[in-house]
Amino acid sequence: MDIDAWVWWLIGAVGLGIPLVLTAMPEFGMFSAGAVAAAVVAAIGGGTVAQVLVFAVVSVALIAVVRPIATRHRVQSPQFASGIDALKGRQAVVLERVDGNGGRIKLAGEIWSARSLDADMSFEAGQQVDVVEIDGATAVVM
Repeated sequence: MDIDAWVWWLIGAVGLGIPLVLTAMPEFGMFSAGAVAAAVVAAIGGGTVAQVLVFAVVSVALIAVVRPIATRHRVQSPQFASGIDALKGRQAVVLERVDGNGGRIKLAGEIWSARSLDADMSFEAGQQVDVVEIDGATAVVM
């Protein structure tokens, strides 16, 4: 029984796809895509040299192009903040005197308990303050 070259390339593509699933290494997927491209070349009658060349070029091109993009997306911080992260750095208005022991502010349309970052500092009603962090349900301001 003689098996065509394109079938061997597809078997190789599946074989390279298995470690992709088991190890979550995207490079195996890129090699698998290269094997599929080589299978196409084999199916249309390309020689062995052409098949190997297409496999190598497609695999290397995918690794060279896709890998830096994936790394950049993995390292980048999110475009927008949500939850308490979105409140850090915002300005609020003091409703009741805020000092190291507590107070009340209006932050993002809601009333929050607050305390000053520096225990010696205090802010009177009507003053603008900056939210440094959120500690539980209390905004820490300065």
